[in-house]
Order: sequence, then C-alpha cells, then structure tokens
Amino acid sequence: MKLSKNLEKLLIELKYKYNPPVLLKKVFHEFYWTTTNNKILLTFDDGPIPENTELIIDSLSKHRIKALFFCVGDNVKKYSELAKSILMEGHIIGNHTFNHKILRTLSDQEKFYQIKSFNELLENDFNYKVKYFRPPHGRFQLGTNSLLNKFNLKNVMWSLLTFDYKNNFELVKFAVTNFMKKDSIIVLHDSNKSKNIILDSIEFIVEQAAEKKFTFGEPTECLK
Repeated sequence: MKLSKNLEKLLIELKYKYNPPVLLKKVFHEFYWTTTNNKILLTFDDGPIPENTELIIDSLSKHRIKALFFCVGDNVKKYSELAKSILMEGHIIGNHTFNHKILRTLSDQEKFYQIKSFNELLENDFNYKVKYFRPPHGRFQLGTNSLLNKFNLKNVMWSLLTFDYKNNFELVKFAVTNFMKKDSIIVLHDSNKSKNIILDSIEFIVEQAAEKKFTFGEPTECLK
C-alpha cells in the first residue's frame, strides 16, 4: 500500500523521536550511534542511586547481560559502594559529567572540569580508567569530539531512546516494539524518574529481543 506524503512525513518524524536522523550520524561519524557487532547494547544514564541501581544489577545478572552505566560523578562519590557493585558485576562505567551539566551551557574551562574531575574520581578511588562518554541529555557541540580526544574518550550516543524517564511503561513498549534493531544502543535510566518501570522495561526488552532473535553484547565488543 502506498502511503500518503503526510503519513510518510509523520512516520519519519516519529522515528526521529526515538532514533537520531541519519544526517546527524553522518556529520558526527566519530560517535557511536549503533553497535559495531550487530548485538544490542543496554546503557543506563544518571546513576548510581540507592535501591534502583541494585534492582537493575540483579535483573541484568538474571539475564546474563553486561551493560554500560553512564554515571554522574557526584552520585558515584555519594554512593561509592553502588559504583563498586556495578564494576564487580562486570559492567562498564562511562563518564556522564561530574554534575550532569549540559556541555553547551558551560565555558570551556567548566566543560574541561566536568569531564576531568569524573575521570580522576574513578581513577583515584576505583583504580578504573574511563573509556566512554555520553553528554547529559544527549546535547553536544561541534567541538565535543575534539574535547573528548583530550581525554581519550569515545562518545557513545544511541539508536533507541526509550523515554523511560517519563515513567510510562506503555511508551517504553511502543519504542521497543517499533524501533529496536539488532544493532541498537538502547538508553534507559538509573534514576528516580524511571525506577517504577525499570524492571518491567528490562524484561520487555529481553522478551522482544528473544522474539526477534536478537542478542545482547558486552560493551567492549559492541563498541570496537
């Protein structure tokens, strides 16, 4: 059936709510937008926080999935035992700035501090070298890649935004059902905003992946 132009436009606009435009990916080709091994990568932003992080770790352990946690430095500092738990379970921690600051609102000096202080915290307190970065709210600039190169960090974006932070499980189900692919980098949130639906969201993603015969990969193999 041939779609009307208006309907085609609507479908494209809807898709871009969950998956960034192809042109953007081409311009910023240095960033990871999908996995490189045709496996799904689960990522969790904004943690760690009490209660929610433990639930996520237990769920991932049950399904034998390794994930990439883009943590906020201040949360890591306050809840260091949770950060240790993430690492002990074999997951990866990425830099999500120290105070969850939007880069384009900061001076060059402040940007440098937000990234550097996070890396130093992980290296000094956990003997852990950070390799990956994700900008808060996914907002970056033309100079972001040059800035990250100074820290030898790779920027990991996504190909599926679940909108779990809206605390609406039906919205997550819609996103996953319609837009998850075998090479998706999926964004979920380790935060109070999503804690009421996070376990259901993980379970649904796992079920849908199995139904579509997709597999989950470990962060380092997904981002080669």
